[in-house]
Amino acid sequence: MPGSPTGWTRTGTEVVHRGPFITLNRDSVIRPDGSRGTYDHITVNDGVRVVALDDHGRVVLVEDEFYLQGRRVLHVPGGGIGGQEPHEAAGRELEEETGFVAGNLRPLGVIDPLPAATMARTHLFLATDLRPGTIHRDDTEIGMTVHWWKLTEAVDAVRAGRITEAGSVAALLLAATAAGG
Repeated sequence: MPGSPTGWTRTGTEVVHRGPFITLNRDSVIRPDGSRGTYDHITVNDGVRVVALDDHGRVVLVEDEFYLQGRRVLHVPGGGIGGQEPHEAAGRELEEETGFVAGNLRPLGVIDPLPAATMARTHLFLATDLRPGTIHRDDTEIGMTVHWWKLTEAVDAVRAGRITEAGSVAALLLAATAAGG
């Protein structure tokens, strides 16, 4: 960030909290207007989201409990990259959460879901040529359920505010565009 083209200069960093999945940092900064201040931000792993599309135009969605939202959230499979290449993590997350393996996995794009809070990016993929694999969910995904929806219905759910997770919204809209719909 020193000498950043945005005009911000970082003069120091303090780790406020370090947990197993998230680190909270407080940077001392010089703002573009020359004033001094602090900027809090989090460090988390990049993530992936996968739109898995079958031969009948259906996508596999997962639904599970999200602690902070206090409700079940419907979204496309995905999660943290955890040191893998995005393509590998996408395949892993798809199989872990849905029990399907993609014969073809192609990138749809990359988003910055919370650019004011983290540098973490979400890599979006389209998975096709699906075949059975094995579900391997972690402890936070115990109550996760799998649902098959027509891609058009999933896009309608995005527009209606029923699918709201940022990576899922972007991935479904990009997949619909890629599929010509």
